[in-house]
Amino acid sequence: MITANQLRKMYLEFFQEKSHKALPSFSLIPKSDPTLLLTGAGMVPLKPYFLGEATPESTRITTCQKCMRTGDLENVGRTKRHLTFFEMLGNFSFGDYFKEEAIAFAWEFVTERLKMPKDKLWVTIYLDDDEAFDLWVKQGQPKERIVRLGKETNFWELGTGPCGPNSELFIDLGEDVGCGKADCGPECECGRFLEFWNLVFIQFHKDAKGNYTPLKQTGIDTGMGLERMVVILQGVDNVFEIDLNRPIVDKIASLAGTTYGTNEEETTSIRVITDHCRAMTFMVSDGIMPSNEGRGYVLRRIIRRAIRFGKLIGINDPFLTNVVDVVIQQMKDGYPELEENKDHIFKIISLEEKRFQATLDLGLNLLEDLLDRLEKDGKKVLSGEEVFKLYDTYGFPRELTEEIANERHFEIDHEGFEKALKKQR
Repeated sequence: MITANQLRKMYLEFFQEKSHKALPSFSLIPKSDPTLLLTGAGMVPLKPYFLGEATPESTRITTCQKCMRTGDLENVGRTKRHLTFFEMLGNFSFGDYFKEEAIAFAWEFVTERLKMPKDKLWVTIYLDDDEAFDLWVKQGQPKERIVRLGKETNFWELGTGPCGPNSELFIDLGEDVGCGKADCGPECECGRFLEFWNLVFIQFHKDAKGNYTPLKQTGIDTGMGLERMVVILQGVDNVFEIDLNRPIVDKIASLAGTTYGTNEEETTSIRVITDHCRAMTFMVSDGIMPSNEGRGYVLRRIIRRAIRFGKLIGINDPFLTNVVDVVIQQMKDGYPELEENKDHIFKIISLEEKRFQATLDLGLNLLEDLLDRLEKDGKKVLSGEEVFKLYDTYGFPRELTEEIANERHFEIDHEGFEKALKKQR
């Protein structure tokens, strides 16, 4: 069995063999893009090189980048693959190699190094990218398992600037996993076909009028989710059961005095805490502090959400640093700085946990009373003033109040909350 740590090492060493310079992960705090709160992809720290604003130390680079995405936080723990914190393996070319080498490298790594079954592999390409089609066929991929898809899925662009078609690699997990339809393929969302590597061919510049001009200097930007790939390689059901995460899961279950996987609600809570403890560990290690604004608010929200889910499974005493300790042990092979920053990480998370623990029960009781009253009166919306009171007095992030209210089929008054917040300022 290939472990997560082994995959990370194998990937970086493979591309070093292909004359790439392996760089350590950049910070979760984006240095080159002030418009972003957190680094959400491997290419984010390298964006100035693609834009021509800076010169890379090598035209070939490979990284394993720590990433954070919080756009669909409510799905974490409820699906098999959603994570806020994850690792992105990537190889990049800045005016060096292009499609032919990128496709050849991907095929070699997947079929020869990882020994993935060729008859289970599928590829998608952009509609009119005949070049990519021919190159995949050249590698030995059957034409019938190369699917042409449209701009929504197979053309990468962010507003204006460098952009281009992309090609994604999928594995067929089998008919018993999917919808059973005869035309089921990578474009189907039934779960049978799992995407694990995205190759972006940066070859155009898009201007403000929507015109696409071929670039003089093309580029390659690829991304492979480490956790997702390990799910495939280890044959487990979800990202929480890979070797990197399972000890964290088991620690939380032990603290709760329960067995993971026996109760759906408890399993969801354990998964949420697993993800959030990974996220808070890396955020604090990278210098982010809990606050009421920006990325500090994201951290505060994640910590407080983890505490609340702990309470749902019977963990009433401070526990986060016990879990974070396991996170550090699991992740220090790839990120030795976690061990070096351990005392600081413990201090910040413990202080934030104690602050919220002091008001959590009072706030939860107040919120439940408010929702009981609404239910009795036949109303469905919690007022903005009450949401603000929970935020201001009891430290409840608005999103946490909304999540608890939604669980009981109530909504919150966002506009009223904003008015109360502005009035205080």
